[in-house]
Amino acid sequence: MTRSEIRFIRSLADKRARTESGLFVAEGDKLIGEILASGWEVEALYSTRGTFGGRAAMISPAEMERISMLKTPNESLATVRMPSYATPRTADPARLALALDAVRNPGNMGTIIRLADWFGIEEIYCSEDSADCFNPKVIQATMGAILRVRVHYLDLPALLARSAAAGVDIYGTTLDGDNIYSAPLTAGGIIVMGNEGRGISPECAAHVTRRLLIPPYPASRHGSESLNVAMAAAVVCAEFRRRAAAR
Repeated sequence: MTRSEIRFIRSLADKRARTESGLFVAEGDKLIGEILASGWEVEALYSTRGTFGGRAAMISPAEMERISMLKTPNESLATVRMPSYATPRTADPARLALALDAVRNPGNMGTIIRLADWFGIEEIYCSEDSADCFNPKVIQATMGAILRVRVHYLDLPALLARSAAAGVDIYGTTLDGDNIYSAPLTAGGIIVMGNEGRGISPECAAHVTRRLLIPPYPASRHGSESLNVAMAAAVVCAEFRRRAAAR
């Protein structure tokens, strides 16, 4: 590999370089195999052994270590063209979607994308200050779910306002909400998950039409102050889908 190739691939750890080039990094045979099968455009493909039917450029383990974003490099790495999605003005009231309000931790972002895929949620709306879904740590954490979940970055309060005006139910988890296990839940709507430290911002909370609480057990228990945002999203999505299956 040339120094410029190595330098360029390493630069993709930075969001600005990803935005300017339109490329992100994916690592590992399984993930890259899924990307190739999905039809997403692979710009360059590197491997330390003969995989992908000879499509990959062979490089040494030392070179792979230099370009990998992981502490323990995989045997393959690809640069991939970011997909382009049309963002709807309002959410579909019949379908369940997630909204992430300043969720900044890449691990949380990747986990939430993965659980959205598990629960059949195809749209995630993110505030512009949320973690970049094409961050290498996020890509690895999604375990391929990024291929099946459309992630949009936008003016989140504006989307929530338009969707609420169009009759879409906007759910938010708060400490003063109704118990999620007894509150009425619709099959569609937007579930808003807030920032790891501050929760849902006032700008987004203003458009929440249904407040939900994930209660501790027992209800009088005074333990942890709150749940991790990815954990909370998993609990909420599971309850929505359980209700939908019981209808």
